[in-house]
Amino acid sequence: MTRGPWGCAVATVAGLATGVLGSVLLAAAWRACDVGVNGAANGLALILYGAVLACAAAVWWGLLIGYVGRWNLTVALAGGAVGTAVMIWIFVALLQVPHGYRC
Repeated sequence: MTRGPWGCAVATVAGLATGVLGSVLLAAAWRACDVGVNGAANGLALILYGAVLACAAAVWWGLLIGYVGRWNLTVALAGGAVGTAVMIWIFVALLQVPHGYRC
């Protein structure tokens, strides 16, 4: 089940969802902290940051589903979810206040 198109589809969808969720959370943090000059500058940064996060998450999901999923799909999906949560947490924590002030 995890070989072939199903594994690729799950990894792609999970990676895109991770990128979107990370960007939404980072946008909310920036809005709360009043970061940036205007919405357009923040929007471009969020698109670029979200794309990098989505690619990293898609690779993570693909590796887990491709290798671990051959033996145990439940463990692969749980590991993918935990890894995605950690990636989003690090992503938002590192980029929450890019100029170094606390809000």
